[in-house]
Amino acid sequence: MLSLAEPPIVAKVRRRLRRHGLTATLHAYGMRAINSAVSFRILRAMCLAQVNPAFLGCPAGYTAGFASREALYGFVEQPGSELSLKFVQQALSRGDQCFAICDGPSLVAYGWYAFRPTPTALPETLLHFDPRWVYRYKGFTLAPYRGRRLHAFGTTLALRHYLARGFCGFVAYVASTNFDSLKACLRVGYRPFGSICVLQAFGRLATFSTPGCDRLGFRLQSYSLSPFGTP
Repeated sequence: MLSLAEPPIVAKVRRRLRRHGLTATLHAYGMRAINSAVSFRILRAMCLAQVNPAFLGCPAGYTAGFASREALYGFVEQPGSELSLKFVQQALSRGDQCFAICDGPSLVAYGWYAFRPTPTALPETLLHFDPRWVYRYKGFTLAPYRGRRLHAFGTTLALRHYLARGFCGFVAYVASTNFDSLKACLRVGYRPFGSICVLQAFGRLATFSTPGCDRLGFRLQSYSLSPFGTP
């Protein structure tokens, strides 16, 4: 009896359904269809205000703490760190801080923390937020170390540090189609408080923030692209 191989697209859909469920799968393919015509993103705004005791302390065999300027320049040279000299210099010039987890001398996970309007991964945009909160961005774990909850440990230890200094907690955003990152954030204790929709077309930018974002001053500002309606 002949057996027909399952088409790759069908197999991919099945894997996504098993991993993320029907709603997330429909959302992912809906966003893909929209982006075949225009650049459109939905960013889920999230906040973290309580320490999860399950992730306090550093796992055995690792060291964790805020990285010095000298250490960060050394990490730039490490293959796979996804840190460039230009990025580190610009982040430090703004006063941003990096909480790092190392395995011996090697950087294996990190997250960056900002206290003022900060450039985002979107082209030529700044993220604004209530200064009572700290903006967490550019979280990264080296591929061989993923699945060990290093993101959760690093975030929780950094949160304890900033709460003790009078901040309300962390704000962050995750693309609505980045389901693995959304799950990781929820696991640590992040809670959604709104969304930002971003449309780019014809060299112009339009954003829409839900009321929850407005309450925390969480908004995107373009510093190059013209907003819609502006000549």
